[in-house]
Amino acid sequence: MKTISIIGGGIGGLTTAIALKQKGFQVRIFEQSPVLKPVGAGIILANNAMQVYQKLGLEDRIAQAGNHISVASIVNADLSPLSYISLQYFEEKYSCKNIAIHRGALQQVLLNELATDDLHLNKKLSSITQNEAITLTFTDGSSSEANLVIGADGIHSAVRQSIFPDSTVRNAHQICWRGVTDMELPEYYQHAVTESWGLGDRFGFVKIAPRKVYWFAVRSYKDHPSEIKEDFFSYFNNYHPLVKELLTSTPADAIHLAELSDLKPMSKWSKQNTCLIGDAAHATTPNMGQGAGQAIEDAYLLAECIANFPAEVAFAKFQKLREVKVNKIVKTSWTIGKMAHLQNPLAARFRNFMMRMVPNSLNRKQIGQVFELAKLDS
Repeated sequence: MKTISIIGGGIGGLTTAIALKQKGFQVRIFEQSPVLKPVGAGIILANNAMQVYQKLGLEDRIAQAGNHISVASIVNADLSPLSYISLQYFEEKYSCKNIAIHRGALQQVLLNELATDDLHLNKKLSSITQNEAITLTFTDGSSSEANLVIGADGIHSAVRQSIFPDSTVRNAHQICWRGVTDMELPEYYQHAVTESWGLGDRFGFVKIAPRKVYWFAVRSYKDHPSEIKEDFFSYFNNYHPLVKELLTSTPADAIHLAELSDLKPMSKWSKQNTCLIGDAAHATTPNMGQGAGQAIEDAYLLAECIANFPAEVAFAKFQKLREVKVNKIVKTSWTIGKMAHLQNPLAARFRNFMMRMVPNSLNRKQIGQVFELAKLDS
């Protein structure tokens, strides 16, 4: 039996482990953190991700732990509409719903599918040596051997750095704050994800559980993140009162800050018996809500490929099936992030006018391309 080591215990790594175990493989997950602490943030599992969890038998448990989303809206700072799409068409087409959920709740559902000894914590990768078997060496001095290695260790992947040291992370020059607050949203927003666009900034929110709302706030900077005020609330003073209520109701120690970036598309995701997935292979800015979704798609399809082909053939087939879609998402997400942050009022007004003119049929077509899963026999 092949032993497969997964570097990274995030959503992509855990999902990959579950998919491979269901195929009969022996799996070990190595995570650098000493404990798996859920980041205090939400995640939107769009229809493509939920189709994967449907195939893995986890759809119902995830849906019960989160909140279903049937509407996606982009609005002005005052919450007046710019673009709106109902997701019910895709719910009916694929027999599953879009789910907003706390990352910690999703993480727990996934962990419940794994054995205690599948996960090894406090194991930061130091080096990879590829021979007939792959030797993984960790910073604590320990080592482990595997037949295959999957790098699911994020945008700053140690696995990617080991096999493709010339890869390039691109800074979007945007700062993102994320938080979860206790609050009851108005009825209209109970099953909707809403993103509000201002001038050089934006704010999004979605219900993830009873009286739990996940929000994110993003602001551009020109040269250095130090340009951003420490009291970032002031950037959103001209937004709808609901936005200010969400911000002020969140404890300061529950707000998490990160710079946004992505990965310049790579020509190869694998080398010999080592393959990258998720953000390690094709990190995207979060402007389409597809970072985790694309890692989840990777997990399922890679397991299918490994179960049917020798390693290098499996990895090549996996990339061929996935790269066109993910590269388009990376490019589109980057463009949306820039378009959402226009600072010139005239340019922003023209953008808003054009968005209102886009027919629902075109929005549905574009979303449909994201929701459609690749098949091994395609």
